[in-house]
Order: sequence, then structure tokens, then C-alpha cells
Amino acid sequence: MSKRLQVLIPEGLDARVSKAAQRTRVSKGEWVRRALERALEDRRDDPDPVARLARLGGPTGDIEQILAEIDAGRG
Repeated sequence: MSKRLQVLIPEGLDARVSKAAQRTRVSKGEWVRRALERALEDRRDDPDPVARLARLGGPTGDIEQILAEIDAGRG
């Protein structure tokens, strides 16, 4: 069963939500539902901070190689 939630937002935020929904080709309502799910998932207490970092999907690799790439980018 679904529940209706009415939230008043400023016009500027509404425009940003509309554009984001258009970019992902979903309705504004669906975009907001997904954003709420992501926000609530991000807030949960995770006993394993390394696992939480891994879920972020950041680049990984050999630390020496990563540091060399960083240094090369600075030059």
C-alpha cells in the first residue's frame, strides 16, 4: 500500500528536481522516491566502515600506482 506525502519546496529546488528527473527519464515522484531511499540507506549505522566505503564504488588499485598517478597529475 502506498501513502501520499505532500512536501512544499522552493521553486528553485522544484526546477532542479524536474531537470534531474528528465535526465534520468523518470517521473518527479519516482526520482524523489529513489532519492529518499538513497538518503535513508546512506544514514544507516554500518558496523563495518570499510564495507561502507567499498559500496561507494570509488577507484581501487595498488596504492603505489595510485600515488604515482596522483603525482603525475600534479606535474
